[in-house]
Amino acid sequence: MTSPAATVTAPVAVVPVAATASAAPAADAPAAAGRFTPRRAVLDSVLPLLVDVAVPLASYYALKAAGTGTFAALAWSSVLPAVRTAWSVVRGQRLNGLAALIVTVNAVGLLTSLVVGDPRLMLAKDSGVSSIIGIVVLVTALKGQPMMTAGVRPWLVGGDAAKAAAWQRLSAGAAAFRRAETRFSMVWGAALLGECVVRTVGAYTVPVETMVWLGTVIMVATMVSAFLVSGRVGAVPMQRMIAEAVCAAKAETAAR
Repeated sequence: MTSPAATVTAPVAVVPVAATASAAPAADAPAAAGRFTPRRAVLDSVLPLLVDVAVPLASYYALKAAGTGTFAALAWSSVLPAVRTAWSVVRGQRLNGLAALIVTVNAVGLLTSLVVGDPRLMLAKDSGVSSIIGIVVLVTALKGQPMMTAGVRPWLVGGDAAKAAAWQRLSAGAAAFRRAETRFSMVWGAALLGECVVRTVGAYTVPVETMVWLGTVIMVATMVSAFLVSGRVGAVPMQRMIAEAVCAAKAETAAR
């Protein structure tokens, strides 16, 4: 009904678990940067999950209880997540490449499912989205242009000008920092591909009614695992290097 790739397009919903484990980096941002306050960060992380997971699942069973067919219930319950993802592209000041890619792949997959009219294909469509996004994330990471950087940066920098400057310096000249960026994206790419395999097999071997809720369980497990691992091998080292760079810059300024 939806995929992890769609949920991670939220403005700062990429590493909430990792952020918590690493002393909530956004909490260090100045109060003036209101949209990066801890309460707002939690809301930004939870809301996409509600829209992409809880609402579609509840909608599916409500439509089924009202007598709607399986395929129609799957199709209608996918509308809100699709609209949310599209809106995340429209409202951004700059086009988010990941979000735009997800919208495109989702639209093609949904149209294909509607033409074929197969509920199992409708379930497998989300896995297809994850696989394509996973491949793109892996390719961009290997090319030295990690796509997931756009998601982790707001958590690590927030509204702090010193951290933003440190990010720029490290990203341009620190090999260790670039490797951490790459690892962060690699973890997400691998997680999305793994989720694709599991959900595709389930879509064609498990009863549709079961796979509707089991797919959600698989999706949540994939996201939590990716949050934890990418945070440990990517976000946490990056946060440490940013903090060290900021301290070094302050010491240099004080010494002048």
